[in-house]
Amino acid sequence: MSTLPPAAARLGEIDSEPPYELIRDGLASGKVIPFLGSGVSLGSRSREQHWTSPTANFLPNAAELAEYLDRRSGYPSGAPSDLTRVAQYFDGVAGRGGLDDELHAVFSKAYTPTPIHYHLAEQPNLLIVTTNYDDLQEQAFREKKRPFHVVTYRTGIPTFLFKEHDSAQSREVHANEMSLPVGDIPIVYKMHGACDPANNEHDSYVITEDDYVDFLSRMTSQTAIPAVFAEPFRRSHFLFLGYGLRDWNLRVVLHKIWQNWPRRRYASWAIQHRAERLEREFWSRRLLTIYELTLDHFLERLQQSAAT
Repeated sequence: MSTLPPAAARLGEIDSEPPYELIRDGLASGKVIPFLGSGVSLGSRSREQHWTSPTANFLPNAAELAEYLDRRSGYPSGAPSDLTRVAQYFDGVAGRGGLDDELHAVFSKAYTPTPIHYHLAEQPNLLIVTTNYDDLQEQAFREKKRPFHVVTYRTGIPTFLFKEHDSAQSREVHANEMSLPVGDIPIVYKMHGACDPANNEHDSYVITEDDYVDFLSRMTSQTAIPAVFAEPFRRSHFLFLGYGLRDWNLRVVLHKIWQNWPRRRYASWAIQHRAERLEREFWSRRLLTIYELTLDHFLERLQQSAAT
């Protein structure tokens, strides 16, 4: 049976309902790779709540984090603030150490995983890709008492941090030297780095303009993503959760992923609360269908499909 989306979806139109059973079974078998964006970590946060500083008990969205760094650095931006550009300016004002300290203060706090994190932690053998700096997915695995590996991209260093499920310490590995059976136990690949609450020496954030240039350079040399992930990337469906594609940097990164690992036989899906025309056009060129609904509604229907 063909896995291509319908012609209407390829032209950028929005289908009414995702293929819940296909996604459910693909997550259970490891044939669907979820990509987690910042919207997943925000959970069911009220629209009335506004993040202004690390004293809040919930995570910021990109605009709020940009406003915070803008205010702290005196960046002459005006609104709306672009996080990548503001972070680049902050790096110039306070140095990379100063920027990383600010980000550590935000992302090292103990936040509560969302229902999406808990649902993914119950799946048997997923490869999960996240561009978030928080450790909510890892927390969900720990609370569910599930073993998992973590692979973290590092900025400015040609190695990854690899923490095996039965090891207390992370170790450095190169992209082509990682020996890891995908499909054995869950793997969390932190594609844009991460905050390590226990050791800020391990912190790594793809956030400035220079960081994205370096990441794309490593994508070109195929050292930004461990070689062991190449086959699953080619032979799996992608499920994008909590993303919008307004940011140029994310669009370019995803374009390189599709370019390096062509996936013409496998359709992908994106769950977005609202999708703009630019986003629909970008997705439609990549055999990817947008479903315009909230993550809470998507998860509810996904879980209902397992009960029928």
